[in-house]
Amino acid sequence: MALDPADQHLRHVEKDVLIPKKMREKARERCSEQIQDFTKCCKDSGVLMVIKCRKENSALKECLTAYYTDPAFYEECKMEYLKEREEFRRTGIPAKKRLQKLPTSM
Repeated sequence: MALDPADQHLRHVEKDVLIPKKMREKARERCSEQIQDFTKCCKDSGVLMVIKCRKENSALKECLTAYYTDPAFYEECKMEYLKEREEFRRTGIPAKKRLQKLPTSM
């Protein structure tokens, strides 16, 4: 049975694992400033990071949670996932392989 590339039905693993994974990846990209601030604070604070970096940690959690709980962001990630899945079903080439650069010299 061939799968329809345009099928919009999501399996349990897609809804509960694959789309949330995409959401985490995209949220990390969008919260990169907060991640950098928290990382810098941790590096500068050493063993005292738990105490000294509360503000940066809170800002990072707040940024990530805002994305994780945003229904519009979920829909954006779901549509992106469905587009990638449709392309995979059409071509048989996973997105990671399509995005890899081809060698410039042979």
